[in-house]
Amino acid sequence: MKRIFAKSTLRAFWMKHSDSEQYLKTWHDSAMSSDWKTPNDVKKKYVNASILKSSRIVFNIKGNSYRLIVKFNFEKQWAFIRFIDTHAQYDKINANAI
Repeated sequence: MKRIFAKSTLRAFWMKHSDSEQYLKTWHDSAMSSDWKTPNDVKKKYVNASILKSSRIVFNIKGNSYRLIVKFNFEKQWAFIRFIDTHAQYDKINANAI
């Protein structure tokens, strides 16, 4: 990915949930160094990720304690953080619409 919007969202979350910091930093570094062209490319790296509609992908963070939803623009190599929170909060949202 050339750009992730916005790392500050991840940083704010790990400041609140310090046990997620290393996992989110690892995800961020991995995403930044990747050249994903399709959702299936992402699945090759993150086999437990769930592919949703509209180029959204759900990542399980810290053994599924947290959920991260990212909307991708594969052509421009951009990733947009749409949601990061606990699994319980994830269950209360519409992941395809957020």
